[in-house]
Amino acid sequence: MSNNLYKATVRYGGDEFFIGTTPANYSLIMDTKSDRRSAPTPVELLLVSVAACTAVDVVSILEKKRQVVTDYKIEITGERRDEHPRAFTKMHIHHIVYGHDVSEQAVARAIELSDTKYCSVAATVRPTVEITTSFEIIQAG
Repeated sequence: MSNNLYKATVRYGGDEFFIGTTPANYSLIMDTKSDRRSAPTPVELLLVSVAACTAVDVVSILEKKRQVVTDYKIEITGERRDEHPRAFTKMHIHHIVYGHDVSEQAVARAIELSDTKYCSVAATVRPTVEITTSFEIIQAG
């Protein structure tokens, strides 16, 4: 199998539950029954995947830039169409970086590099989704 080919599976578990198995053989449950909400929906996982992809990049880049990051969080919001298919049209990624003497320039550059060069999940959705970003730095005492 090529290094560029990924295979995942999704199996119906009954009662609007689905079991996804990743290419690395990890399993996760998805729930599409709106009144139960016992597991994430596929749409929620897409939103989390975009945030996680850029988070991995930003943390890695900031570490390489020797920034002292003590905590890091992303808040991502997404807007979807009213009509079916209810695709995302916009996403906003807000990075919150906690640390000691963290450089605003370093954070801005890390986000830019993730956004334009490294984050494959954002690059996959970007042709149809407008992605905007913002950040704040909270200096530790």
